[in-house]
Amino acid sequence: MSRNAWIIFAVICVAVLGGLVALSQKDKVDVSGVDHTKIQAASANSGNIADHVFGKTDSKVVLIEYGDFQCPFCGDAYPQVKDITDTYKDKITFIFRNYPLATMHPNAKAAAAAAEAAGLQGKYWEMHDKLYKSQSDWSSLSTDKRTDMFVTYAKEIGVKDLDKFKTDMAGNNVNKKINFDLALGNKVGITGTPTFFLDGKKVSDSVSGSVINGDGSAMKQAIDDLLK
Repeated sequence: MSRNAWIIFAVICVAVLGGLVALSQKDKVDVSGVDHTKIQAASANSGNIADHVFGKTDSKVVLIEYGDFQCPFCGDAYPQVKDITDTYKDKITFIFRNYPLATMHPNAKAAAAAAEAAGLQGKYWEMHDKLYKSQSDWSSLSTDKRTDMFVTYAKEIGVKDLDKFKTDMAGNNVNKKINFDLALGNKVGITGTPTFFLDGKKVSDSVSGSVINGDGSAMKQAIDDLLK
């Protein structure tokens, strides 16, 4: 190979490597200065989408869940979490953040996008609940079929503009919101879902296990203690 050919080859390699580095960095979000225990307002980093909050927005007790809509453990926990948040809706702040484990659950990020897209039309919690209640119906669907299913859900829960819903699902802002939530989860050391933080402290395995497998009484007791 001639000297000029080597130079051209080297330039191409540098360009390719640079492109790969850029791709690996493009979805990374700097959350080093973010207080994960607080309600996150809409920002450029989060695609101008704020935290989704259920219950009392100014409560002294804040429960945060990092969840994956396709995760079977999250699905098992959903009825207990729903019971807790409904029971304490006038007393605590509940925040749900996306933490799709995409390598294990290939439809998880798309489901998170469906919830976020519904949220842009005021139907976040309706889609959140629908996805968990119907988890077994969409979890194993192919890419095209899962989108059709999510559009059907959107129609059922009252999303008015279905074309906008589909566009938002694939849009940059929704993607940014999911990546922002993921970055927060990585910051606090999430290793699996669901993971709960109660007043900024990671809930112990024993309490979390009660939420997932039992009646949620341990979590309720922990909340009651904080509300005293």
